[in-house]
Amino acid sequence: MYEEYESKMKKTVEALQNSYVTVRAGRANPSILDQVKVDYYDTPTPINQIAGISTPDPRTLMITPWDKSSLKPLEKALLASDLGITPANDGTVIRLQFPQPTEERRKDLIKQVNKQAEDAKVSIRNIRRSAVDFYKAQLKTSEITEDDMVLTEKDLQKLTDKYIEELTQVAKRKEEEIKEI
Repeated sequence: MYEEYESKMKKTVEALQNSYVTVRAGRANPSILDQVKVDYYDTPTPINQIAGISTPDPRTLMITPWDKSSLKPLEKALLASDLGITPANDGTVIRLQFPQPTEERRKDLIKQVNKQAEDAKVSIRNIRRSAVDFYKAQLKTSEITEDDMVLTEKDLQKLTDKYIEELTQVAKRKEEEIKEI
């Protein structure tokens, strides 16, 4: 009966987990570059479509373009991105060196993680609200009874609480990961 709403809530949790992958927590992770687009022959192109990305050590990303002429546009895109890391171009590959985060940077990352978690919780609550509105409309048209509506609201609240708790756990895990670095 609530599969559609539960599915939306699951997707919200997955979206939060995916957004946490791009939170730079001190370790080099190729998915950090997912949002960066390179102007490749006048077409915004994801880096992983024009270059190989490897991690030679935990704090370094090495980007090896398949077409050497894309090296300059690649470097330009990395400089223009909000990564906060200056690329090192040696003529064949680009290296991104991730510094050890300072205590202040860790606090900023934790704030970012908590803000994203709070936004996800708001999304879950909005899903609950739209579900309740849907069932209230059915109540008005006498498709369901008052008793059904009370049970429905309780069930939707249980579902909401379950996914909010899941979001909280995901945020706590990411917070702990940031504190460990």
